Amino acid sequence: MLRSHFSRSVLAASFLSVTASFAFAQSCEPKVAAGELIKPGTLVMSTNPTLPPLQFIDSTGDLKGMRIDLGKEIAKRLCLEPEYVRIEFSAMVPGLQAGRWDMINTGIFFTEERAKIMQMIPYEDQAISVSVAPDSKKNVAAKDDLAGMTIGVEIGGFEETKTRLLDKELRDAGKEGLTIQTFDNFALAFQALRAGQVQGVVSIDAVAKEYDSRGDFKRAISGLYPAPVSVAFKSPALADAVSATLKDMKADGSLKALFDKYGLPMIAGDYSVKGPGR
Repeated sequence: MLRSHFSRSVLAASFLSVTASFAFAQSCEPKVAAGELIKPGTLVMSTNPTLPPLQFIDSTGDLKGMRIDLGKEIAKRLCLEPEYVRIEFSAMVPGLQAGRWDMINTGIFFTEERAKIMQMIPYEDQAISVSVAPDSKKNVAAKDDLAGMTIGVEIGGFEETKTRLLDKELRDAGKEGLTIQTFDNFALAFQALRAGQVQGVVSIDAVAKEYDSRGDFKRAISGLYPAPVSVAFKSPALADAVSATLKDMKADGSLKALFDKYGLPMIAGDYSVKGPGR
């Protein structure tokens, strides 16, 4: 198995904090105690901005996307200043546990195993897709068509777990398995696909759909292994405050409006917190 990684120096350089300034009225008191936050009055969120239209960097260097907008709105309603830290996904859970940020806002898939070690709020329905080059001559329409292919995927996430499950399913069925190459982020995986270093990339449905609509890559298979996507926390009190905010946004229609703007599906759940002690 091959791995493509940034050097430590490049990763350190990418660990940048981007703060959006908001003017709060003096009467707006933070709704989360200072002791529950990394920095009093600030909601520090981690993101891996390589997933358009959910989280990405635009041509001016600004963070954009549905999840970025959602994080800003949550912070605003909690009377906190939003601050984003750009970091690779593989560092996010350890960083949360070490107190480097308050909230993972990168679309972390909910699993029962993850809910044993952190507070999670499922809020978005997602699944995974397989993208191929736009001029690919290989007929890829179902899982079995992937047998023998070299597939790129971001390291350490739900997508890698399910790619390895797919490899096992193929081999258990007597078919040729996958050659899996892992990358530090999806941008690198898609760069490898463009360069012909891999034959396909596994990512989430929304991202594969976006690239397909641009004509960059062809979304060959979608809707695999559906699961809810979450925001995650170390602090139970902060998780409760964000849960209440999401419920308010659902009630006033602003959450649906945000999802509709980006053409994304909301979950049917109640935005309650799932985690240790729940």
